[in-house]
Amino acid sequence: MRKIAIIGAGSIVFCKTLMLDIMATPGLEDTHFSLMAPSHRRTPYVEAFAKRVIAQNNLPSQVSATTDRREALDGADYVISAFQVGGLEAFEQDYQIPMDYGVDQCIGDTLGPGGIFRALRSIPVTLDMAADMEELCPNALLLNYVNPMAMVCWALGETDVQFVGLCHGVQTTMDLIAGYVGIPKDDIDYTCAGINHMGWFLELTHQGNDLYPLLRDRFEHPEYYVNEKVRGEVLRHFGYFMTESTGHLSEYIPWFRKNSKALGMYCDEPGFGGETGAYLNWSKHVADKFGTQDILADEPTELPPRSVEYGSYIIEALETGRTFKFNGNIRNNGMITNLPYDCCAEGPVFADKTGLHPTIVGDLPSQCAALNLTNINVQRLAVEAAINGDTEKIVQACALDPLTSAVLTLKETRDMVSDMLQAEAQWLPQFAGQKVRPTPTISIPSGTKPAAVPVDPALAILARFGELGK
Repeated sequence: MRKIAIIGAGSIVFCKTLMLDIMATPGLEDTHFSLMAPSHRRTPYVEAFAKRVIAQNNLPSQVSATTDRREALDGADYVISAFQVGGLEAFEQDYQIPMDYGVDQCIGDTLGPGGIFRALRSIPVTLDMAADMEELCPNALLLNYVNPMAMVCWALGETDVQFVGLCHGVQTTMDLIAGYVGIPKDDIDYTCAGINHMGWFLELTHQGNDLYPLLRDRFEHPEYYVNEKVRGEVLRHFGYFMTESTGHLSEYIPWFRKNSKALGMYCDEPGFGGETGAYLNWSKHVADKFGTQDILADEPTELPPRSVEYGSYIIEALETGRTFKFNGNIRNNGMITNLPYDCCAEGPVFADKTGLHPTIVGDLPSQCAALNLTNINVQRLAVEAAINGDTEKIVQACALDPLTSAVLTLKETRDMVSDMLQAEAQWLPQFAGQKVRPTPTISIPSGTKPAAVPVDPALAILARFGELGK
């Protein structure tokens, strides 16, 4: 019986979805699910629900719950990570402190100050888990669902663990594209590549015909443009459609959330369409509504159709040999040739009985690579900060963040990071006892004259050329 360890099984709805997907897959019915979370606050509900499903459907599957990560990982064939370090309490600090400084986030889990600090909390735990995997289940495949996907997977690329990061941005965006062009999704051929939450649909064809002229034309009409103003603007100016919605995408680029005018023009859709603090507000709503009650108590126990999540299809391919193509997040290693070799890139991957096989995409269009690089630069510094416990790298990551840099001065950025580091100290042990180095404001008295300094040799040469030209 294969063993699948789910680390972060307190994520009730997501854990339930993945387990049902796997139990509904022919050939995967005989699976032992080992559910792990730091406490038994929620996992008993998931365990009880899974046992009801197993009994009703007469499955050979098994399920157990533990608070010991090493117990869950011991002998696992697959590991699914879906945890959130610090929970809602930390997430609220990710949002509220930047907002106090004027950095307006919608989702706050991928880039921006919120995404950076989520990475600082998540990467050390991920690397500890990876070290346990190298000891207890060295041949297991890790399916990572922890955000920020690109930063977490970048750190995993420094380990010996086999991993792939999974997101549903590509398949859900394809549903939208299919609706926009009026062609069933399964009839559209596409290639999508870039980085997580900023993947580009490089090709969209139907029966060999390019669908981009039609898609671009659609976004010149108000009834289409109003659905996705930010993604529509990026399409109009950069030429390609992207995997993330207005709310997400508006945080990764500097043009749409930097002031009230921009927010009013482009991020006026409620909820995840761009609303300030939309994801935090939704998370609070769920917490207030369900609290500690068993939200799975009345859930039906018949096996539903499999969801759009990739996890069960990848495991099916590896176990049965049924080939599956998906977009995965992996160490780039030349898959996308004009992005850094060591970054986490998202692109087409094939899974079969022999493993995972990335495809070579080649160069992205230069403008698409350039926009990806604005995020990759931040990711690199944040990963270095998380691994090395370097507070200056946090400041530098936030300073290079496209949204933060559109709103704050360097001094304000440093002060914001200092406040966040202090507020989240309990979840950031790698920075224990450290503070952000202060840089006091320099007061310049009126009438201050510049200090006499040696002349720059380059300027002296230019001056000499000026003399020769007379």
